[in-house]
Amino acid sequence: MKRLFKFKHPKTIIFFISIVLSYLVFTNKSALEVISRLNELNYIGIFIAGIMFPFGFLAPFSVGFFITSNPSNILTASIIGGLGALISNLIIFKIIRFSFIDEFNKIKHTKIIKEINHSIDKNISHKIKNYLLYIFAGIIIASPLPDEIGVTMLAGLTKIRQDIFLILSFILSTLGIYLIFLLS
Repeated sequence: MKRLFKFKHPKTIIFFISIVLSYLVFTNKSALEVISRLNELNYIGIFIAGIMFPFGFLAPFSVGFFITSNPSNILTASIIGGLGALISNLIIFKIIRFSFIDEFNKIKHTKIIKEINHSIDKNISHKIKNYLLYIFAGIIIASPLPDEIGVTMLAGLTKIRQDIFLILSFILSTLGIYLIFLLS
C-alpha cells in the first residue's frame, strides 16, 4: 500500500501538531474552570499546576493558577511546584532521549543543519557554544515558555546525564515558579 504523505521527520511533525492541537483544546473556557478549581486544593493544587508548568500548552494555566493562588509560604509552594515540574520534565526528557534521538540524528545530517553548524563552529568555540546552549535551555526551562524546547535542546543536542538534568530542571523550575509567586 502506498502512503498518501511521506515526511522525512514524522515524529517531529507529530510533536508540533500535538502542541498546536493541545493549545486549541486548552483555550476552551471549560478548561479554565477546571484550573480555577485547583485553588481549593492548596499545595496539592500547586503540585498539579507544577506538573502542568513545563508543557507549552498548559503553562499559561499554571502561571494563572500560581498568580491567583495565595500560599502561606511561597518558598514551600515553589519547591512543591518545582517537584511537579520535575516529574513532567523527566517524562519529556525520557521521550526525547529515547524516542526522538533517531530524528535528531537524521536532522543533524541535513544540508542546512550542517551549514549552520559549520558557520557556528567557524565563529564560536565549542566550549562557548555549549555554555550558550545550556544558558538558553536553562532560561527556557525556568520561564513559562514551553519546556519541551529547552528539554529537547538538552536531551537531543547534548550528552547531559539524567541525574544532572534532574537537578538543573528542579532548580530552574523552582526558581521560575518562585519568581511568578513574587510577581503576584
